[in-house]
Amino acid sequence: MPLLIDLFTGLSDVARVMVVLSLVSIAGLALGQVTIGGVGLGIGGVLFAGIAAGHLAASAGVEFDHHVLHFVREFGLILFVYTIGIQVGPGFFAALKRSGLGLNLMALAVVGLGTATAAAIHLVTGTPLAAVLGVYSGAVTNTPSLAAGQEILHTVGAPAGDLALPGLGYAVTYPFGIAGILLTMALIRGVFRIDAAAEGAAYESRRRAEVAVIETLDVAVRNPAAAGRTVRELLGSGERGVVASRMMRGGTLQVPLPGTVIEPGDVLHLVGPATALQELKGRLGTESDITLTTRGTDMRWERLVVTADAVLGKSIAGLAVNDTYGVVISRVTRAGVELVPSSALKLQFGDILTAIGKPADIARVAQLMGNSQRRLQQVEYIPVFIGILLGIILGSIPLYVPGMPAPMKLGLAGGPLLAALVLSRVGHAGPLVWFMPPAANAALREIGIVLFLAVVGVMSGGRFMETLVEGDGLAWMLYGALITVVPLLIVGFLARAVWKLNYLTACGVLAGSMTDPPALAFANGLSPSQAAALAYATVYPLVMCLRILAPQLLVLLLW
Repeated sequence: MPLLIDLFTGLSDVARVMVVLSLVSIAGLALGQVTIGGVGLGIGGVLFAGIAAGHLAASAGVEFDHHVLHFVREFGLILFVYTIGIQVGPGFFAALKRSGLGLNLMALAVVGLGTATAAAIHLVTGTPLAAVLGVYSGAVTNTPSLAAGQEILHTVGAPAGDLALPGLGYAVTYPFGIAGILLTMALIRGVFRIDAAAEGAAYESRRRAEVAVIETLDVAVRNPAAAGRTVRELLGSGERGVVASRMMRGGTLQVPLPGTVIEPGDVLHLVGPATALQELKGRLGTESDITLTTRGTDMRWERLVVTADAVLGKSIAGLAVNDTYGVVISRVTRAGVELVPSSALKLQFGDILTAIGKPADIARVAQLMGNSQRRLQQVEYIPVFIGILLGIILGSIPLYVPGMPAPMKLGLAGGPLLAALVLSRVGHAGPLVWFMPPAANAALREIGIVLFLAVVGVMSGGRFMETLVEGDGLAWMLYGALITVVPLLIVGFLARAVWKLNYLTACGVLAGSMTDPPALAFANGLSPSQAAALAYATVYPLVMCLRILAPQLLVLLLW
C-alpha cells in the first residue's frame, strides 16, 4: 500500500487527476448499474463515487491541481451540452412551435416556486441572505446563478465574511440538487407505475402522427376529365402532398415522369397522406384491384442516403431526377419522420430517399446523392470544433438587462447548446456538415457527462463532511433539499396527474428547469426516445436566464 501511495504522489498533477477520475468513473458507472425495484442511480452514481473519493483524498492529505480539475469539468460540460444540441436540433424548433409555451410555463413555475422557497427560508429562519444565495444555486445545480449571486453581493457592498458564504452553501447543497431531481423522477415513475420504454414509444408514435402519415393507394384512371393531362398537372410535383411512384399501362409497369400524359385505364401507385389520396381518387377514378409491385418486373426500389456535398441544400425539383434519370423519389425520411418529397423540399445530410426506377437509373441517382454508408458513420471533426468555438464565443457575450447591476451570460453550458441547436438546424454550410453519427454523438455525450460529474464529486467531497457536521451545514442541506424537491414534486405531479404529460417529456422539463445535465442523462438512459432531450432544450434558454436573474432579484428585494 505505501508503495502505491508513493507511486501516486510521484505522478504529475495531470496524471494524478486522471487516475482519480478514471477510478471514480469506473466505480460510479458500476454503482449506477445497481437497481433496487427497477430504479437505479444511472449516471448519477459517478457523482457519489466522486464525493467519496474527494472525502478520502482530503482525509489522506492528497491535493489535486484545481486548474486541471476545472478544465476537465468545463470540457466535459461543453462536450455534453454541445452533443445534446446536435442531437435534438433538427426537432427542437418544431417542438418549440408545437408545445414550447406550455413546457416553458411549467419550467417557469419550477423556477418561481424555488425562488419563493429561498426567500421564505431567509425571512422565516433568519439565514444570512448570502448563504441562501449559495444554497439556492447549489440546490438548482446552476453555477452561473452562483456567479451572479456573488457579483451582486460585491455590487451592494456586502461584508467580506458574507462573500465566502455563497460558495460554501453551494458545495453543501449541490450534491443533493442533482440527487433530488433523480429521486423526484424515480418517485413520479413509481407512484404512477410508469413504463419508461412504453412512454418513449408512445411519444415517438405521437411525434410521427403529427406529421401527416404517408400511405399508398393504387388508383385506376376512369374519369375522362383526367385523361389527356400530365402527371405534373394532376399532382403538382408533390405540392399537394402526393407523389405517383409507379404506373401500369397495358400490363407494363413504368415510372410516371412529370410530363407523362395520363390515359384511360392507367393505374397509378400514389404515395401521400390518406385524405389527399382519397381526394385524388375521387378525381381520377376508382381504387384498383391490381396492386402495383416491382416484383417480377425490370423496376426496383431502393433507399439512398444523401451524403454528397453537391446536393446538400438543393431541392428535389432542382435536381430533376424524374426527368433526367427516369427515377421517382417517393418519400424522404428525415430524423425518423417520413416526408412527402415536394418539389420545394431541400435535401439535408443523412436524408434517406426511397427511389423507384430501373436498376441502372437508380445506380446513377445513388452516385448523385452519394449514398456512402462509410461517410454516414464518419465524424466531421472540423465542424465539431467550429461549433464548440462559436458556442464558447456566444456564451461569453455579456447580455445587459435594464435595471440589473451586472450583465448576464449564457456561459459554457448555454452558449454551446444554443450554437449546436442552430447549427444542426442549418445542417451545412458549404462543405461543412454539422451532422454527427448517432453512435459518435452518444459516445462523446457520455464521456462529457461522466467527466463533469466525476470532477464535481471530487471537488465537493473534500469539504462535504466538514460542512455537513459542523456549523449550519445540516440546516443548509435541509433548506437546499426543500428548494430542490418542493417545486419539482408540485410541478412534476401536476404535469402527470392533471396535464397528462408524457413521463419522458416531464423529465426533460424538470431537468431543464434545474439546468441539470446529469438529470437529462438519467432520463435519456430510460428510453432511446428524444422526448426528454427535446423538452430539456425547449425550456433551457429561458430557465438559464431566469436562474441568473433570480439571485440578483433576491438581493435587490431582501438585502
